[in-house]
Amino acid sequence: MSDNQFNRPIRVLVAKVGLDGHDRGARIIATTLRDAGMEVIYTGLRQTPEMVVNTALQEDVDAIGISILSGAHMTVFPKVMALMKEKKMDDVLLTGGGIIPADDMAELKKIGVGELFPPGTSTADIVTYITNWVHTNRNF
Repeated sequence: MSDNQFNRPIRVLVAKVGLDGHDRGARIIATTLRDAGMEVIYTGLRQTPEMVVNTALQEDVDAIGISILSGAHMTVFPKVMALMKEKKMDDVLLTGGGIIPADDMAELKKIGVGELFPPGTSTADIVTYITNWVHTNRNF
């Protein structure tokens, strides 16, 4: 699925932020990315934005993917983005998916969030997007 031409695997942190206890989609994405040759760190449930960003920094990831179904996307993504900027993680992709209305997706993109994937998106499309973004925006 992936055409990674780096000297190391693409590293992705998959996270569930807040009290949203449904992680089936996040686990499917984590497995898909791993099967595509990426290194995946899955944080598990009930993470805070601070925990996600600190883990991403410690693990030196190329991308953070947040799965959110709780409706808190307009709080979670801006908070994670602000923390990433504070920690100078300007070359790390923030992406994600879940139940996010199209208008909210557009607003989140305006603040720098990458593509957001609704349920039913092809996992191959997600792999391709992350791979292409990392190839274009990360220097190795």
